[in-house]
Amino acid sequence: MLKFNFYGHACFQLDDGKYKLLFDPFLTGNPLASIKADEVEADYLLVTHAHGDHSGDGYDIVTRTGATAIGIPEITDFGGANVKTIGMNLGGTLKLPFGFVRMVPALHSSGIQGGTPCGYVVGIGGQVVYFAGDTCLFGDMKLIGERDKIDWAILPIGDHFTMGIEDAAKAVELLGAKNVIPVHYNTWEIIKQDPEEFKKLVKGANVHIVKPGESLNLNA
Repeated sequence: MLKFNFYGHACFQLDDGKYKLLFDPFLTGNPLASIKADEVEADYLLVTHAHGDHSGDGYDIVTRTGATAIGIPEITDFGGANVKTIGMNLGGTLKLPFGFVRMVPALHSSGIQGGTPCGYVVGIGGQVVYFAGDTCLFGDMKLIGERDKIDWAILPIGDHFTMGIEDAAKAVELLGAKNVIPVHYNTWEIIKQDPEEFKKLVKGANVHIVKPGESLNLNA
């Protein structure tokens, strides 16, 4: 069973029962965090960009858990002889014990010089999951959906810094995703959105609203 465990903002874990993949580990200082940074488990840590509300607790988590950090080298080069990292770049694919990780573009600022923002397409537990990271709507989302048939799209809807609900609904259409989970909203007033309004706008896909601290079975 593949589980989606949502920890708040854009931090979540994919757990196939053997491997735990943690994404954008912003927990300390996250007003919606449902777990503490020293409690979360990870075998792999994937970071989309270096803004503090995404890379946040990355160094502490990989040093504590021994997780392998995956991402743009300038972002995941946390330093230290005991930190395991796999640097990759846009368009690259990693074959890993649980399946694969493909790095795809995101249109956003990076938070660090040379640290290109990205999204991920992940094959795990019999599902293909696309995490957009922080991004605006862009036409090549259609190519992402054509390259990999997306079972689950995890999209930001907060507006101001990323897509809002209208553009995120259009992204679902371009991707051809079967299921969608909105993230990156309501953490602060500036990105306040109603996910139910997003749900009304989405056509041809199932929208799953998951609250921080909740889990969802992605094989159901």
